[in-house]
Amino acid sequence: VQLQASGGGLVQSGGSLRLSCATSGIVFSAHIMSWYRRAPGKQRELVATITSRSNKNYLDAVKGRFTISRDNTKSTVYLEMNSLQVEDTAVYYCQAQRDTFATAYWGQGTLVTVSS
Repeated sequence: VQLQASGGGLVQSGGSLRLSCATSGIVFSAHIMSWYRRAPGKQRELVATITSRSNKNYLDAVKGRFTISRDNTKSTVYLEMNSLQVEDTAVYYCQAQRDTFATAYWGQGTLVTVSS
């Protein structure tokens, strides 16, 4: 199983980035896909989740600014991030999990840095 996250970088406050997480080795369409982040000195937090039926949930702090989506034909999940804030600076990780009790698979993380 492989999850390859990409798309991070340095952006100014108010800017946008699109993260991608390409997967292999799993039945992508059957998995819940999530994005987590870990900011410097803070614990990891769940940013967004999209179920196999494309139901979505977001961290309150990103609602209205971030959009999670999935393309089952490409086995890829995306995180569109708009109106980025300095507080969004973190390493972003994608996760795949079939259900709450199943093994969770993680990508390697991609760094997002938002400057003021």
